[in-house]
Amino acid sequence: MKRYLKLFDFDYTYSAKTEILSGLTVALALVPEAVAFALIAGLSPLTGLYAAVVMAFITSVFGGRPGMISGATGAVAVVLVNLVLDHGVEYVFATVILAGIIQILAGVLRLGKFIRLVPHPVIFGFVNGLAIIIFMSQLDQFKAADGSWLSGPSLYLFLGLVLLSMAIIYGLPKLTKAVPSSLTAILVVFGIAVGFGIDTKTVGDIASIKGGFLPFHLPEVPFALETLQIIAPYAFIVAGVGLIESLLTLNIVDEITETRGSANKEALAQGVANTLSGLFSGMGGCAMIGQSLINVSNGARARLSGIVAAVALLGFVMFGSSLIEQVPMAALTGLMIMVAIGTFEWASLKTFTKMPRSDVFVMVVVTLVTVFLHNLALAVIIGVIIAALVFAWDNAVRIRARKHIDELGIKHYEIYGPLFFASVSAFSEKFDVLNDPPEVIIDFAESRVVDMSAIEALNRITERYAKVGKKVHLRHLSNDCKRLIANAETIIDVNVIEDPTYKVVRDFS
Repeated sequence: MKRYLKLFDFDYTYSAKTEILSGLTVALALVPEAVAFALIAGLSPLTGLYAAVVMAFITSVFGGRPGMISGATGAVAVVLVNLVLDHGVEYVFATVILAGIIQILAGVLRLGKFIRLVPHPVIFGFVNGLAIIIFMSQLDQFKAADGSWLSGPSLYLFLGLVLLSMAIIYGLPKLTKAVPSSLTAILVVFGIAVGFGIDTKTVGDIASIKGGFLPFHLPEVPFALETLQIIAPYAFIVAGVGLIESLLTLNIVDEITETRGSANKEALAQGVANTLSGLFSGMGGCAMIGQSLINVSNGARARLSGIVAAVALLGFVMFGSSLIEQVPMAALTGLMIMVAIGTFEWASLKTFTKMPRSDVFVMVVVTLVTVFLHNLALAVIIGVIIAALVFAWDNAVRIRARKHIDELGIKHYEIYGPLFFASVSAFSEKFDVLNDPPEVIIDFAESRVVDMSAIEALNRITERYAKVGKKVHLRHLSNDCKRLIANAETIIDVNVIEDPTYKVVRDFS
């Protein structure tokens, strides 16, 4: 019997110890991120932590990419800032629920496949921009409570612990992979800080993470059209940002693990997770590339690691807050800096002189938009638009026409390249209407009539020949091109030459 819910991936060989330890590491790394993103949105820390628990658990169980981690994210937090200021937290919960429903519909309609339209330079730019954001966000940890930069002994102490954490994460895997290096770094730095009584910034200095079990809560908003008009714009943006970031993260994890996840299944899981997050007092979220890379770099490949991370995070909130609040931020800062270094596509820098200039331009633009606007969805959309325009231009200038006159005095135009909106101008310039013989054949064996702009171009060229008493035939049109012309027969009157059907005698003896 087919198993629809592969909770523990029984057909995949994995180490339970690796999954559990990696999950604990991810849970520790989720704490400051969830708290920080909630504060960015103007929400309570528990709103971010509850969102991280729900998002991580649901997507780990039902998602299309085992090993990928979801939680409260900065991309979603930035979208919700104005909503919180104008209408309050209850509208946030309603928005997250509606965003989840939109994502579920996207999964049901199988829209996840459109992530394939994102070119590789856009992914490079997205990843590099995200790596820079992760790194820049860690610089805030070098500030005191009053916002001033650390200096003197406190700076040297904090920096020393950060560097120690980074050194362990970098060097331990070269000695042994029995335990995750990131978890080891956190425990070592924590042990040093507690053992020597070092006074340094801890998780508790950011905010308290103490709370109870996930509270079920229906948003206290008017059930009216006015409410929908308020939350719908934010919900569509949250849904779009969440899907784009999640599916791009899925692609990146696919490349690292050399396996393939399901984009549509992930969209469904993200939608269910956001819907439940809104119902359980969470701010919503999406896939997190930093935590996902921590997880897969530790060797986690199954769903168990994400489940452990979610359960452990909830345990921290309910029972272990006093202990987790003592974890030095230096350990987590070093971990996230190493994540940023590992996330950045350093190989992309070597391709600057080898890639087409248009691809380099797209990659740089996406990186800059990601870094300066912190809007990952906008960066990806801009990158896709630029790449599409470049592609259209390249194909527009490649249209060619080979010309010859046959023994019957008929002139042939053999067209190469697609005929579409961007190439119709160059196509029209290929014909010498006044000097051509009375009969002309336009051969599309190496071309395609793509859109209505192409139909209109054919209409115009036939009208030009008709005005001087000459006839045009079209040859070697593909079936879809013929259907397109048939649908437009009210505006175009061209004689389409039917290709002969050849019959081959077969000897079955």
